[in-house]
Amino acid sequence: MRAAVLNSFDTPPAYRDHPDPATTGDGEMVVEVLAAGLHHLTRSKATGAHYSSNGVFPLVPGVDGVVRDPAGRLRYAVLDDTSLGTFADRTVIDVRRSVVLPDGVDPVRIAAAMNPGMSSWVALRRRIAFQPGQRVLIIGATGNAGRMAVQIAKLFGAGHVIAAGRDAARLAALTELGADEIRTFDEIQHAADVDVVLDYVWGEPAAGAMIPMLTARADRTAPLTWIQIGSMAGADAPIPSAALRAARLEIIGSGIGSVPARDFLAELPQLAAAVAGDTIEVRAKAVPLADISRAWTAADTGDRIVLVP
Repeated sequence: MRAAVLNSFDTPPAYRDHPDPATTGDGEMVVEVLAAGLHHLTRSKATGAHYSSNGVFPLVPGVDGVVRDPAGRLRYAVLDDTSLGTFADRTVIDVRRSVVLPDGVDPVRIAAAMNPGMSSWVALRRRIAFQPGQRVLIIGATGNAGRMAVQIAKLFGAGHVIAAGRDAARLAALTELGADEIRTFDEIQHAADVDVVLDYVWGEPAAGAMIPMLTARADRTAPLTWIQIGSMAGADAPIPSAALRAARLEIIGSGIGSVPARDFLAELPQLAAAVAGDTIEVRAKAVPLADISRAWTAADTGDRIVLVP
C-alpha cells in the first residue's frame, strides 16, 4: 500500500510504499482510510512537540479519520498511540475506539471537524459542570478549533459567547457563527465577567490576560474556570501569583490524560451526529494523500486540510 511516512522530527512525511497493516489483538480490524484530517495534534505528535509524542520512527502520522470497515460501513475512528496512523491507504483500528456513521455522510466533513470539535465539546461536557446560560470566553477563537468552540458553546446553551483573538477580520466573521461579542487581546478586560474561559493559545497572551480580566470583574468571588486546551502561543505561561489570590480563579486542563479515553469515546456519537447534521459549520479542504509533503508545510488558510486517497 501507499502511505505518508515520517523518518525524523525535522522533515515532512514522504509519500511512498509501506507494508500492509495486520491485526495483532482482539477488537482490531484492518480498514480502508477514506479521509484523515491534518490536525495540530497530528503535527505536534509527529514533530515531538506534543507531550504524548513517543519519538519512534518510521512513523505514519494521523490520529483519526473516516474509514470503511470490512462490512462496508463508514466509521469515525480514533487511534491510540501507534506507528501506523491514518495517513495511509489502510490502517488498523480498535473497533471500541470508533463509531459507525450515518448513511450518506461526507467523509471529508467528518474528518475535518471531529478532532477540533472534540476539544471544546469534551471540555464543556466532561471537565466542568457547564450550565446553560453561563458566559464563555474563547481565547484563540479565529483558529479552526476556536471557530467550532463558538458554535459548540452556543449549542450547549451558553448565554453569552465572547470570541477573542488577534485577527480583527477573522474575529468579525465569528458573529455569523453565534459569537455575541468579539474582542482583541488588548480589549480582554471587557470580557472580565465570564464564567468559563476556553484557552487555545496559552503562553504570554493567556498570562497577560489574567490580571486585567480578574481586576475588572464585578465580583471577584464569583467562580471563573479557565480551561487550558491548546498552546498555540507557547507551552509555558508566566502566570502571576496574584492571579490565584486576587480572585476565585481555577485553572484546569482538558486533553489526553486529564480526560479518560472512555469519556472521549462516549461523546463521539453525539458530536458526529451534530457534525453530520450540519449543526456545526465546517471549513475543509480535501488534498490528495500523495501531496502530503506540500500539505504538511502549507500556510494556514483557515480551512482544515483533509487527506484523501
